[in-house]
Amino acid sequence: MAQWHPHKTVATVVELNGRFLMVEELIKGELVLNQPAGHLEANESLEAAAIRETLEETAWEVQITAFLGLYQQSNSVDNITYIRSCFIAKALREVPGRTLDTDIVQALWLSREELEERKAQMRSPVVLRVIDDYLQGKTYPLDVVQTLD
Repeated sequence: MAQWHPHKTVATVVELNGRFLMVEELIKGELVLNQPAGHLEANESLEAAAIRETLEETAWEVQITAFLGLYQQSNSVDNITYIRSCFIAKALREVPGRTLDTDIVQALWLSREELEERKAQMRSPVVLRVIDDYLQGKTYPLDVVQTLD
């Protein structure tokens, strides 16, 4: 029997002045909202993947400050399970003129209220869940995630 493998992803919650860094992306012809997020690459730490994905999708350099949590979600339509490691990050600087990943339409900063108004556009229920967890103060120190080489 073939070994089953979940999709391992990372995401960052980045807040600046009460607004959250989000990406508007085109997925299967549909415009959706998500945190900067993506798949872990070979030989990459979770933290490094979160920093890389945020830069590639938003043109923002960030510093990871805490671990928010581990989220598991199954998609019964595609029979795919996603395991998302979510980090909290501080915005350092935007890189002017940087090209975003091809499926990203734009990066934007939205308040929690604006996200609620666009709830139907969320890529998955995890998007609002991690923001609400962040707003409730659910954080863990970065050393809860150990990278062993």
